Amino acid sequence: MHHLDDHRPTTTDTTPEPVVNLVKDPTTDPATPDAPPTVRRVSRAVRTARALRTAATHERTRSAGRFTVRHGMYVVGGGRIVARRAWEGRTAARYERMLRAAEAAGNLDLATEWEERGQRFRAARHQRRMELLSAPVKAAKGAAAGLGITAGGLLLLGIILAVANENFADLATPTLALIELIRWIVLIITVVWGPLVALGPWAALLALWGVGRHQQAAPQWVLPARAADVGAPITPSVVVTALRDLGIAPLRTAVKEMGDAGAAMLGPIRIAGCGVEVDVTLPSGVATDEVQKRRRKLAENLNRHEHEVFITIAQAARTVRLWIADSGALDEPIGPSPLMTDTTLSADYTKGKAPWGQDLRGDAALISLYQRHMLITGLSNQGKTAALRALALWLALDARVEFRVADLKGVGDWGMFDGLATVLIQGPTDDHVIEATEMLEDLVDEMERRIQAPPGTVFTPLIGIVDEAQVAFMCPVVDGEKRPYGGT
Repeated sequence: MHHLDDHRPTTTDTTPEPVVNLVKDPTTDPATPDAPPTVRRVSRAVRTARALRTAATHERTRSAGRFTVRHGMYVVGGGRIVARRAWEGRTAARYERMLRAAEAAGNLDLATEWEERGQRFRAARHQRRMELLSAPVKAAKGAAAGLGITAGGLLLLGIILAVANENFADLATPTLALIELIRWIVLIITVVWGPLVALGPWAALLALWGVGRHQQAAPQWVLPARAADVGAPITPSVVVTALRDLGIAPLRTAVKEMGDAGAAMLGPIRIAGCGVEVDVTLPSGVATDEVQKRRRKLAENLNRHEHEVFITIAQAARTVRLWIADSGALDEPIGPSPLMTDTTLSADYTKGKAPWGQDLRGDAALISLYQRHMLITGLSNQGKTAALRALALWLALDARVEFRVADLKGVGDWGMFDGLATVLIQGPTDDHVIEATEMLEDLVDEMERRIQAPPGTVFTPLIGIVDEAQVAFMCPVVDGEKRPYGGT
């Protein structure tokens, strides 16, 4: 029997370990403050200023301010628009403005037409003013004649009533009835005149507000936020604004000087396929290449991508033709090929044209393959093989055509020509490159033989196709004459 303490190690240090107190002694803790901290008091003026600043910068306050300024400016802008319309209606200002716009656009025929219109307007205005000089005399004569006719008519009517009723007093009855009618009219006008005078100015302000609101006659910063007009219809104002903001100083100045806001530069906007087309006659001092070099900026100003806007030079001098696609239209698929849908489609290598997609107008793009050499390049997976194969499949409808095909990719893209092509090479190895090189050499020899043939000799069409030709360039194999099959 042994006690457990006999097996425990003995320690010579009998110093007790210190006791840890988890409660701080407030008398010895230096972190204990002697007195509560003093709170700095803010004056009433500072608090009031902070409250006013917060209220003034609050979103609701700013929205209310913009609302008030916006509708107030609608009234001011509407008054300005109405005044300008009234002034132009009484003067030849509109004709002068259109004349300056036509001159700025370089359209002398249109300028001459507006000048003639202005002269006719001035002549008609002068005639009206001359007629006003004699108008008082004519008005007095007309009033006297009208008064006499009215008095005679009332007297005749009174005589008829007096004879019919056998009462002489009825002679004045029509005249008294007219006087009573006038009295009632005056009474009604007297009653409603006060409210009309009170409501008239408010009605006028409401009308001005309506005109200003319709024309958005307010600063841009107070107008309500609108969704981006991406894909919005192309209108003359949209095109002119986009051209004005291109950063071409003479063009911007010319647009500002045109009274019609630049509309004289534009021809009719025509629907062209999946977009619209418009001719723009540039003002003097602006070259067509200046607009062409800013294609991306013009597209962004029109809320389009760069590939959705095309700029070409029209036949007329200083005229560019803009084709603007509908937003997103060029990103949509163009539909199946006529090779899939037209069961009556035929091919003629000599005179026919192969369908090869669609142009920007949505019309079928046709291409002649007669004696044509083609090199199709592009990034990977961009449809190079499909584009070339579509042409070859169309040619396959012509029974005279012979095909020799080398597919150095070898994944079956040209498998449908097995049995159609007299030579079909499929694979990326060096052996396939050697076969493709020999096929091309045979084609060159055949071409030279046909060139040297007597005139009038008829040959069957022969088409040579090499897909993924860059594979051959990396082939290190050389022939017996030390010539590389992949070229130099």
